[in-house]
Amino acid sequence: MDLPTSTPRTVLHLVASPFLGGPERQMIGLARAQRGAERTVFLGFPEGGDFDARLRREGIESHLLASTGRPLRRSIREVEGWIRRLAPDVVITHGYKPDLVGLLATRRTKVPLIAVAHGWTGASFRVRLNEAVDKLVMRRARRVVAVSQRQGERVKDAGVRPERVVVVRNAIDPARFPAPDQATRREMEALFPVRPEHLVVAAGRLSPEKGFGDLVRAARLVADRAPRAGFLLVGDGPLREEIAAAIRAAGLEDTFVLAGFRDDLDRLMASADLFVQSSHTEGMPNVVLEAGACAVPIVATAVGGTGEVLEDGRGGHLVPPRRPEELARRILDLLADPVTARKMGAEARRRVVSEFTFAAKAAAYRRMFEECLP
Repeated sequence: MDLPTSTPRTVLHLVASPFLGGPERQMIGLARAQRGAERTVFLGFPEGGDFDARLRREGIESHLLASTGRPLRRSIREVEGWIRRLAPDVVITHGYKPDLVGLLATRRTKVPLIAVAHGWTGASFRVRLNEAVDKLVMRRARRVVAVSQRQGERVKDAGVRPERVVVVRNAIDPARFPAPDQATRREMEALFPVRPEHLVVAAGRLSPEKGFGDLVRAARLVADRAPRAGFLLVGDGPLREEIAAAIRAAGLEDTFVLAGFRDDLDRLMASADLFVQSSHTEGMPNVVLEAGACAVPIVATAVGGTGEVLEDGRGGHLVPPRRPEELARRILDLLADPVTARKMGAEARRRVVSEFTFAAKAAAYRRMFEECLP
């Protein structure tokens, strides 16, 4: 077991977080696990989300920048000033804007930079342009942390030297998730105009890379054979109206509910019969780890690091992306066989609890620090 050094390192995370999503949960969990071994400080661009407030509630040191990132020169000067004030041993950046500003600020202050590759979506021309900048910056980082083996391969394909790529997989805290209970189940059922017999939950930002249009098409196919199956999609985002229109066009108003953003997804997920991920691309999907921690069987697309969490037939089923008929087939298989579904849920939990811990993640970061920092 690694022991903390007598003088803890100061680790400064530079972030731009408009909401509390999967990457933000990973940062919080890592900071908790590193207490005593490192002093963790967050420096964030003002994005209007509640990540900074959550950090403060967790007792994690956090500061907000005045600059939004534009003009670039002003942001670099401000971040440089914070680096000189906080005197970190390393700066860890998350996302294209922190990566770019962090690279230029650390060059002037001579502090090592580590960039984290959470995943790239290519969802629009603007996103692809930002991600191209991100890839160029990562070539100049001391190390790049990839959240899955597959994301590590993508980072290498982007031109980062292989010896600089370190895979540190996302983690989960099983204690976050309560046992299923009938009150929560009834609460979820009450969201539907017609009480469902089965509850299928999906969650994520309503954006193109999550493939929720495929999920609606799969739900239409499921409804033909299992009309009492209810689909609950938790999350919000730019495609909300488009997905709502697709639900109406498919005649699923009674069986497919958009629940919006919820801060109690952990509680809801634990009382579901099945969790479905329909993504076209992923780094390492937190929601799949969360479903596994809840012992809920999973049907997921075989993208990014999903296959590192879930094996087809063990913990759930993997299907090709953009194939709603395959999603529907596997959803129907598990709804029709609750005994197998429960066994798969138990297997998913065993794997997640044993392999995807924040203690292991913190230890991997400490090894990386020892290897690459002065």
